[in-house]
Amino acid sequence: MRNFINKRYFFLIPILFLLISCAGFVKKDGVRTGKVPAWVNSVESSFNSNTYFAASGFGDSRIKAENNAMAALVSYFGQTIMIERHSAVSYQQAVVNGVMDSLVNTAELRTNIRSTASMDKLMGAEIKEVWFDSIDTYYAVAVLDKAKSIKIYNDLLNANLDIINNFVQMTPNERNSLSGVLRYQFAAVAADLNVSYRNIIVLLGSQVESDIRTGDFYRLQAQNIIRTIPIGIRVTNDRNGRLFGAFARIFSDWGFEAASVTAGNTNLRYILNVNIALSPVDLPANPNIFSRIEVDANLSDSRDGLVLLPYNFNSREGHTTRLEAENRCFSVAERDINSTFASVLSDYFTQLLPKS
Repeated sequence: MRNFINKRYFFLIPILFLLISCAGFVKKDGVRTGKVPAWVNSVESSFNSNTYFAASGFGDSRIKAENNAMAALVSYFGQTIMIERHSAVSYQQAVVNGVMDSLVNTAELRTNIRSTASMDKLMGAEIKEVWFDSIDTYYAVAVLDKAKSIKIYNDLLNANLDIINNFVQMTPNERNSLSGVLRYQFAAVAADLNVSYRNIIVLLGSQVESDIRTGDFYRLQAQNIIRTIPIGIRVTNDRNGRLFGAFARIFSDWGFEAASVTAGNTNLRYILNVNIALSPVDLPANPNIFSRIEVDANLSDSRDGLVLLPYNFNSREGHTTRLEAENRCFSVAERDINSTFASVLSDYFTQLLPKS
């Protein structure tokens, strides 16, 4: 009798395996195997297009399949969710520094603003399911709930409108200053994002009732101010205009016009005074010749008599000739201006934005 029972169960094993394979099952890591899900061949068969946007992707790993599925979903929206890279970086910097935190009402909105600052993902989109063909290929389906996403993007759009209004509410004195320029520039970035939010909402099948201005409207306001307050740069002991050019490029990246301070324009409000000192370094035990460079720079507001931003740099460089050692000094100074000064200036400009 015992042998009969064992044989009977032995013959049931293939049947049970077949039933499990047909039904499919979920592994511990959430990857499904077994029968091919309907969405692998047609996402609309599993996710109604009236309610969802869905896209599938595949790859030789789960991560690749999920990334490809999400990329396929994002590609549907195409250029409608893209903004100019420098604008995205500027906006992200403000987000990271907490500038937006006091300007929005809820922690959820603050989180969503941080998540969408780079515009490289869709809010409300998620990987719903992953299937492995038990050979070498993973399949994933990314799904976006239309109603959920419409609400998220409407909330983001309205939060950005509040941020823009906060940025551009200024007294005439505030407006005609560095702070005024930056407030309009960040308002422009927020407006760029709102255009993208609006485009997404329309593609999701809804409408936006609010009046949405493009970022160019606010950039024009910033440019009008910039024409009245160029940044003057005065460099002492420069070599072939190298450090003047390095500083000027940093300000230019922010949209400001940089002008060399001459006898005819010393009445500029904002002036960056730069002093360069080169000195020989005596190292008797070393066969090379060394020079030291020291750079002291102060961005000042001549009207209010304030130093707004100090910057200092020094380095010792060597070579077989004095001229080449000094050239190396200027090269490392240029690199530091492009990195350290650019970062310090960005932090300072961000601090000029309203916090409430």
